[in-house]
Parts: sequence; structure tokens; C-alpha cells
Amino acid sequence: MVKKRHGDAAEIADIAFAAPVGTPTGIEVMSLAELRKRVPVRMGKAGLTAPQRPTFHHLLTLTSGSLWHTVDFTGYALKPGSWLWVRPGQVQQWADPHEAEGTLILFERDFLDPGTVAAAAVDDRHAAVLHVPVAEDRDALDTATAHLTLEFQAPRRLPLDTHTAVLRHLLAVLVLRLARVTAPVGSPAPEPGETYLRFRDAVDRDFTRTRRLEDYAQALGYSTRTLSRATLAAAGVGAKEFIDRRVILEARRLLAHGDQSASRIAAQLGFSSATNFSKFFHQRTGQSPVAFRTAVRGHAT
Repeated sequence: MVKKRHGDAAEIADIAFAAPVGTPTGIEVMSLAELRKRVPVRMGKAGLTAPQRPTFHHLLTLTSGSLWHTVDFTGYALKPGSWLWVRPGQVQQWADPHEAEGTLILFERDFLDPGTVAAAAVDDRHAAVLHVPVAEDRDALDTATAHLTLEFQAPRRLPLDTHTAVLRHLLAVLVLRLARVTAPVGSPAPEPGETYLRFRDAVDRDFTRTRRLEDYAQALGYSTRTLSRATLAAAGVGAKEFIDRRVILEARRLLAHGDQSASRIAAQLGFSSATNFSKFFHQRTGQSPVAFRTAVRGHAT
């Protein structure tokens, strides 16, 4: 779980998946008690509470106690029965988990079959983070979790490829139930329209290249007014604000988890200079990049 990998395009020291010896590659199931034994809960850069940007999925549910967990700079309060789904590329910060017990499931995208990946929207970077199932769904999820945990921890009585296939199917049951049976916290939102989805995907792809709404409108074949109406209806903000928020999110991720200078982050995000980046960041957050980095890392010291 804590093996680090360097040298990706963003030059971020991501946390890459490292399966325990003797277990199928691509999945790991552990209790929070086991997590505390493995990873120091001490504060600071090497501890569990430091900002992390994993390259694999985290599914976390509690059986007792409570836990505060931050994902992309939004805090979530976990209670028994609730679920947290942290996806690759998101920055997370643990609070001290000594007051909670539960199950943590780590898995790589390609451990699941393509049909499950599509049906459970595993690749949806905009999916809800926190889920609170109703009672009947909670029972089904608890059963699926218990079965997956038992199979993962059982002494190997099956050939490795058969054992891996069993775990793949059990994980598929869990993620399909979590994605389709439970509802995200809050009032259910209407399904977003095609215009918004195309714009959202284009922003995810091109926000480091352009922050101009006109460029997206031209590329997608819409007017700027159409994009703004669609984005306001689906996301509650105008299209230009949506672009700027995506840039700020990535800036926060890079500042929180990496050690790059503001000038390198500015270049990576498509700004002409560190000064322009700092001005943009301050106008939209009320903090300088340096002050933000100090503050977010201060929560882990």
C-alpha cells in the first residue's frame, strides 16, 4: 500500500499499489486495526495523516466509532454503515483512526472486469465520495464485505488463478451494489445532460491547455451561453467558474501532495508565469499558493 512511484507526467510522488506477498495482485482487504499496525499514525510527512494521492481505489466503511476523512479538501464524517470511495488521483488525508474500526478495501481498476468497470462507473472522477445506504442496502453491503474479507484472508485452498477470479467476482458484487443501490448524501440530483457531460469531459482533458470558455464552445460546437446554461443546471455554477474550479482543484492537489515550486506548478497548469498563477489562485481561494501548502500540511503536523 505504501510503495511510492516517481516520474509520472505530473512528477508527483504518488502512492502506488503494492500487494502483500502471496496474495493476488490488484486487491487488498484489511481492518483499520491492521492498517494502524502497518502505517505510522504519527503526524508528518511519513505518517498516515499526511496528504496522499494514491493511484488505486479505496473503499472504506466503519463498523464502530467515527472517522473524519478529507478527500480533495472536503471533509467527510464517517459513521458505522457509511461508505467512502476515494478514486485514483484524488488527494486524501486521514484523521487519526484510533477511534474507529472498520474495513479498508484497496483495489486497482484493472482488477475488475471491463463490464463491471463500466456498470459501476469506476472511472467516473466526479462520482460521489460519501454514500450512506438505507437499512436494507446496508445489510447487503455488509454481507458482500464480509464474504470478500473472508475469501481474501482464508488460507489458500484454491489455485491462485481461481482464488483471484473469486475475489474479482466478490469485489464486483460490492462495487456494483455501492454504485447502483446506494444514493449519495443529500437530495438526489437530476441526471446531467449530454451538453454538460461533453463539456465536463473536455475540461478534464484540456484545462491545462486553455481556461477560455470560448475555446471549449468552439471545440464542442456550442455557444458559450448554451454551455453556461447546461453547466449551471447540472453543477450549480457557470461554465467559466467550472473551468476555474477544475484548475484550482488540480493546483491544490499539486501543492498539497508534491514539492514542486509555484513556478513549476504554474507551467504545468498552463500559466505564463508564477506571478499570474499566484494571482489567479489568490483571487479564487483567498490564499497564496505558499500559504495554502503550509496550511494543508499543517493539519498533518
